[in-house]
Amino acid sequence: MSFLAGIFGRRRDPRDALVPLWRAVVAAARQPEWYAECGVADSEEGRFDMLSAIMAAVIVRMERDGHLHPQTALLTELFVEDIEAQLRQQGIGDPTLGKRMGKLMSALGGRIGAYRPGLSAGDEAALASAAERNVTFAGTARGECVARRLAAFHRRLQQTPDDRLLAGEIGR
Repeated sequence: MSFLAGIFGRRRDPRDALVPLWRAVVAAARQPEWYAECGVADSEEGRFDMLSAIMAAVIVRMERDGHLHPQTALLTELFVEDIEAQLRQQGIGDPTLGKRMGKLMSALGGRIGAYRPGLSAGDEAALASAAERNVTFAGTARGECVARRLAAFHRRLQQTPDDRLLAGEIGR
């Protein structure tokens, strides 16, 4: 296939290099502790909320280093592509897909903005407040638990070298 790609001039998709990071973001958002310990609702909304929170932590980390900043757009494109595919699997078609994706992208942007100050300053109280406003909980809100885990995750990201970050080595 690479031979044919060379002949026809097809270039490699620059997002391919970020697929391991995207998969690691999804895996981090699916960690059962968010749901069992912190009380995040194990629902479509709750899972989107955690995916947004993890994306916020990763994007804030990538913004720290100027040379990674442009790649945040590529990571966001993978987010959009994955969410759109999931919505299509649920039977949502073209007439409403655009509106739904627009709302989800707006929600992602709002959540990144809500988490950014707390992540940048290492302020768990600000993170707890943001979590209480932006996470769907099952029962009583446990924003402090989400804040504690998200802050610890972000501290690990801050210590992760760029090459390992891009390789998706952002685990526990």
